[in-house]
Order: sequence, then C-alpha cells, then structure tokens
Amino acid sequence: MMIDPLTSASRIAGSGLEAQSTRMRIIAENLANANATGDAAGTDPYRRKTVTFDSEIDRASGASMVKVDGVGADRAPFRTEFDPSHPAADENGYVKLPNVNMLVEMADMREANRAYEANLAVIRQTRSMVAQTIDLLRSS
Repeated sequence: MMIDPLTSASRIAGSGLEAQSTRMRIIAENLANANATGDAAGTDPYRRKTVTFDSEIDRASGASMVKVDGVGADRAPFRTEFDPSHPAADENGYVKLPNVNMLVEMADMREANRAYEANLAVIRQTRSMVAQTIDLLRSS
C-alpha cells in the first residue's frame, strides 16, 4: 500500500518535529544545569548531554524519516575554577564545572527552533493543499 505524497510529507515533517522537540528539551536541560557542580570534593559536575539522529524508512510510504538515535554524554573535559571555599573544591582549591558552553547551547537552540519551525511550516502547507484540493473537488 502506497501513501499519497501529501500524507507522506506530513509524516516526514512530524518525525522532524518530534526529533527537534527532543533536541530542544535536552538543550534546555543543559542550560538549566550549566552551573551544577558536584556535591563534594572529587565528584564530577553535570555532564553536557547530546542528541544523535538517525534515519529510518517508513514502511507505509517508503520515505526516509528522522528519529532520535540516542542521548549521550559529551566527553569534553570539565572546566575548572579556583574557589577554595566551595564544598566541591579539591585539595588544590579547584572546582570542576560542567562542560556546558552557553554560547554553543544557545546556537544549538536557535538551530533546533528553526528546524522545528520549518517542519511546522511543511505541515501547515500540506494541510492548506489538502483543503484546497477538497474545495476544488466540491466545486467540480
């Protein structure tokens, strides 16, 4: 069974919406924990999370859809700051800070938001085309 192109376009855009929504949620989590240090000396702070995507073939339409492949941890080194009074400071007075770069997160958020909006525009346009087709059929 083959699905019509308009339905296929909506399904592809829907998979993009879901993937970018997950990406924005993870970015928001990273931003919320950008200053979350460990509880005690020697403990690691929050580690930045990343989202990976993969494509998956939709059996009904044969179209390639995007899906979240997984949420992983960024292995970049932690930042350090000298603050001997902090509870998580090591014996030298350094505190490990999360490996979250606010500039990178904000750029990623902007990109994810634009991709989300683009997918939403495809769905809106598809609905409009379906409505116009129905109107044309009614007037015939």
